[in-house]
Amino acid sequence: MKSRDSGVRATHFRGWAKPGPLPAMGEVPPEIPPTESLDAISGHFRLFQLRDGHRFSTDDVLTAWYGSSWVPTAATVLDLGSGIGSVGMIAAWRLPGARFVTIEAQAESVRLARKSADYNGLTARYDIREGDFRNPDLLGDGERFDLVLGSPPYFPLGTGVEGDHPQKVQCRFELRGDIADYARVAVSRLTLGGLFACVFPSKQLDRVERAARAAGGVIVRRRPVVFREGEPPLVDLFAMMRAVDLPEEMRARTWVEPPLTIRTDAGQVHPEYAAVKLSFGFPP
Repeated sequence: MKSRDSGVRATHFRGWAKPGPLPAMGEVPPEIPPTESLDAISGHFRLFQLRDGHRFSTDDVLTAWYGSSWVPTAATVLDLGSGIGSVGMIAAWRLPGARFVTIEAQAESVRLARKSADYNGLTARYDIREGDFRNPDLLGDGERFDLVLGSPPYFPLGTGVEGDHPQKVQCRFELRGDIADYARVAVSRLTLGGLFACVFPSKQLDRVERAARAAGGVIVRRRPVVFREGEPPLVDLFAMMRAVDLPEEMRARTWVEPPLTIRTDAGQVHPEYAAVKLSFGFPP
């Protein structure tokens, strides 16, 4: 998913016309410390990342795409456990009229996200808050959102190799909340008719269903994601709404969409995913 080019103002990259607004920075990219990289993420938007820390993933990209696709008129967006800002900034590129609140507990990730928000010209509509999203004091009593996004960690502590960097550990393992916490906070912060979009492993579907029910939510649709043609899906994308916002007949059913395939069996980018990439301003 990574792409670099040397000219911030370049109009094309490998034959692809870069859409969307230009970054707020000047003609010359800022000096980048050797421990960091500045990588293309949506159109001219870029993201600061640690070279040896957590790097944005296809899961993050798909969460932003899925949520913003189903709520294209969102005026207010909340990104829970926002990390270095990959999900929120892609959604901000796709929803240029929306205001964002993001919550992240790791100070290093918050620092990088703020650098990226400044670089991309988002600071006027992008509020980055540092802390554990489970802390109710981080959001005002009346703060509600048309769209909530989340890319939760997938695994309880002790269930796998935790990695060699604190960023990686907290992105993969449930140190500060699990899918149930994400669903609970997200559903409680939705506006009338609002939607919570997230990603989670296909093999843990039952955990997402339990989390939705406990939060008073309904998974109205989900889409399995196949990373290579012919293989089983590894993750699903979920769209969740408040049960009270839905007619009775919709509160116990989920529309399962056809799988989204990332690569063909020959290893090439699948035609549909190439079109999806274009929709969030990334070269096919």
